Amino acid sequence: MAYKQGDRHQMDLFPKSIEEYVQEDDPVRIYDAFVESLSMEEITIEINYNKVGNSQYDPKAMLKLLIYGYSYGWRSSRKLERALYHNVSFVWLLGGLKPDHKTISNFRRNNKKALKEVLRQCVKLCIKLDLIEGNTLFVDGSKMRGNASINKTWTEDKWNKHLNGIEDRIEEILKECEQVDNSEENNTSLVKLKGELAKKEQMQARVKSVLDEIKREKKKSVNGTDKDCVKIKGRQGIHAGYNSQIVVDEKHGLIINCDVVQENNDTNQFSNQINQANEVLGKECEIACSDAGYSKVDNLKEIDDKDIRVIVPTSKQASRGQEENPFGKERFLYDEKRDIYKCPEGNILRLGGYDKAKNCNRYQMVNRMICQECKHFGVCTTSKNGRVVKRLVNEKLKEKFEQLYKSNEGQEVYKKRKEKVELPFGHIKRNLNVGSFLLRGNSGVNAEMAVFSTCFNISRMMTLVGKQALKQRLWN
Repeated sequence: MAYKQGDRHQMDLFPKSIEEYVQEDDPVRIYDAFVESLSMEEITIEINYNKVGNSQYDPKAMLKLLIYGYSYGWRSSRKLERALYHNVSFVWLLGGLKPDHKTISNFRRNNKKALKEVLRQCVKLCIKLDLIEGNTLFVDGSKMRGNASINKTWTEDKWNKHLNGIEDRIEEILKECEQVDNSEENNTSLVKLKGELAKKEQMQARVKSVLDEIKREKKKSVNGTDKDCVKIKGRQGIHAGYNSQIVVDEKHGLIINCDVVQENNDTNQFSNQINQANEVLGKECEIACSDAGYSKVDNLKEIDDKDIRVIVPTSKQASRGQEENPFGKERFLYDEKRDIYKCPEGNILRLGGYDKAKNCNRYQMVNRMICQECKHFGVCTTSKNGRVVKRLVNEKLKEKFEQLYKSNEGQEVYKKRKEKVELPFGHIKRNLNVGSFLLRGNSGVNAEMAVFSTCFNISRMMTLVGKQALKQRLWN
């Protein structure tokens, strides 16, 4: 059979304008309109067309390049530079401008705060388009790798050993320099030794600053490549990375706020993330919901105090299929007036102390022999000191949250949590091909997370409103 063959020497009449290569409903036009709708002053990017000196690339054009590139998984400055020569959409978007990879990288590094602000303006735009209500908010977190190796995360002892090795080498270099200097020969060797000495002294100063940070902030370890990243435990093992947090709206699952923190779990994040989201919305939400990873009562209390309904299950409520413990804490009856607990056998546990670390009171048998002589000893407790029941200082509040979660409203809201809050992370990790952060440092990863979130929101906006309709509304 015959095959279709290409002909590189075939004469074609191409359109005169690059505008004719991009269709009216092409997504690139949405990204162009989105950036044009932003206020550069509010996102702290200076626009001065009368600036004296060498011409610079238009900041709006550079912002379009980053957001559009990230939306299709192109984050590397070198890949973005290549796209400006070979991809029609990128050529159209920047109007033929071709900044090199260093210019692209510098713009991203110098405008981290502005990239974070872009998400805020995107949310305000979604509110204007009636895509965000802000009544019910969902919080979730996901571990993401940093641009650093876990092998470079060292404890204080390892950093001290490294420092000793550097200092020993510095002493050796100084002795070698002295020998070469005395011989008055081989000036080339002396130059090399002095160059190595300068590098070792720089390393020495850097390691000392790391050790000072460990002592000052009482850290267990610090990564030598990215000092802000921490050891994180995920499904794929232990890595150097960050804990990424997002808050989404119930209506269409759009991201209202994102944050990147240096904690290995979510227990202290609920109030912080909801407060940040409310600040972006300019109002207090009515309901705040998350999974059991956020169920620290003291932290939930901060949101409950603002008359916001908190729907967060306890770890026990979230664990399905577990056999019920016949001697669990719920089997012990609390007498509020007498401030005592009664065990299933009717024996009394009295207040015996306070656990400061867990902010709870300890109730125990006054006579230890009661437990040891009980027929349930070995099942209820195996301790020779007898059974202990812990009661949180905010136990009533915990019970309130448990009841809210078990209520019909709580169950309806919680059912929506998974579909609303886990979709964005799926889009970011799979569609945007984000396996790890590219930038380093807390400000860098927060800027990148804001761009990921903006890309997700724009993608959802195109689906919800339609490309042509969204483009018109953005220009208007």
